[in-house]
Amino acid sequence: MSQTTPFDMPPVEPPSFPDRTIDIRDFGAVGDGTAVNTQAFRRAIEACHEKGGGVVRVPAGAWMTGPIHLRSRVNLHLERGALVRFSTRFADYLPVVFTRWEGIECHNYSPLIYAQDCGHIAVTGEGTFDGQGEAWWHWKHLQQEAAGTLYDSEFNGIPMEERIYGTEEAALRPQFLQPIDCRNVLIEGVTFLNGPMWTIHPVYCENVLIRGVTVKTKGPNTDGLNPDSCRNVIVENCAFSTGDDCIAINSGMNEDGWRVRKPCENVVIRNCHMSEGHGGVVIGSGMSGGIRNVYVHDCAFTGGDRGIRLKSMRGRGGVVENVHFENIRMAGIREEAIVLDMFYGSTTVNPRSSVAPLFHNIRIRNITCEGAGIAVRIRGLPEQRIRDIVIENVRVNAIKGIHCQDIDDLTLKRVGGVVTEAPPFTCSNVRGLNIEDMDLEQGGPG
Repeated sequence: MSQTTPFDMPPVEPPSFPDRTIDIRDFGAVGDGTAVNTQAFRRAIEACHEKGGGVVRVPAGAWMTGPIHLRSRVNLHLERGALVRFSTRFADYLPVVFTRWEGIECHNYSPLIYAQDCGHIAVTGEGTFDGQGEAWWHWKHLQQEAAGTLYDSEFNGIPMEERIYGTEEAALRPQFLQPIDCRNVLIEGVTFLNGPMWTIHPVYCENVLIRGVTVKTKGPNTDGLNPDSCRNVIVENCAFSTGDDCIAINSGMNEDGWRVRKPCENVVIRNCHMSEGHGGVVIGSGMSGGIRNVYVHDCAFTGGDRGIRLKSMRGRGGVVENVHFENIRMAGIREEAIVLDMFYGSTTVNPRSSVAPLFHNIRIRNITCEGAGIAVRIRGLPEQRIRDIVIENVRVNAIKGIHCQDIDDLTLKRVGGVVTEAPPFTCSNVRGLNIEDMDLEQGGPG
């Protein structure tokens, strides 16, 4: 697959599968919307894998099931009219599996669709997965004790093998689709509705291609896509309307992210549409393993809280570097169109340390936004400034203008727009400020 990136990145090709098709109905599946087909899915996938791989066909119909576990060389293909609806019986997602929950390794309920240590896997087609996540969403208000223990587990010396959850008392919700430690992954064409928590969550994967996917979620923390400590990822022609961030790039949380030491790198996001969410394309806040070589271009953000968002805080550590946003059109953004903020205030659990993260070498070019609460906000830490930022050819009409603080080497070139409230531009504790052709006016409504 051809691609042009501002950094060296190998091509990401789709996985290959033998010319073999297995139908889930041949293993007892019944698509009447009530029969439970967990074992039929399992047997069909196992049979396909044991024969050397191929396509597991899910024809039109309503297929109720528990968790689906993929195997190497298997393409789970939903034909048009296929609706796979997942059980709301929590015990169906046991026994626990190895996972990463909000950036920390543990054992928890199985994700609805799961694969571990697989090569050449795919989820494709024109059908729909319905996670029925409403059954799980109230756990958001019950999870705090277990989340606190998990977040502090590495700090307190609790080894990963002893971090076992998967109970209603712990209330840690599973992800919708999670391949972990997999290579050559394709997710194409399908629609995901309302999972328990994060929707598409590849972890420790290499060569991941996500294209033509639609994600529609409404519940708490129901991010659309979270590439997590992955390498060589392409996301294209996808649509997101989510209950949290549309796309959030991550690499582990705090001490556990430092232990694992796996960055997320070589990520391309292009030709995607974000219509609702807390952020359009987001980096962080779980970026403790490092994030580098990210290229986001030719996307549209038409609604949501924020557009381009990089977020972190004291205690995360890690480095975010070599990030490029280009050719992005925004409208109707409720808060910041562009925000780089080291004072993230919505973490599930506060860090135990104060190790500062570092953001540097970030390029944001050719951006328009018609309507935002704030045009641009950049806040570094006094002890760890954000460094080497270029914002070029950007025009935002907003209520508030541009605010920058604690930055080294900031270039604002051909930046303009109309803002409602004065002052249109404020700057505090910025060294190496270079302004060229700024045309930021105070005027009518943003």
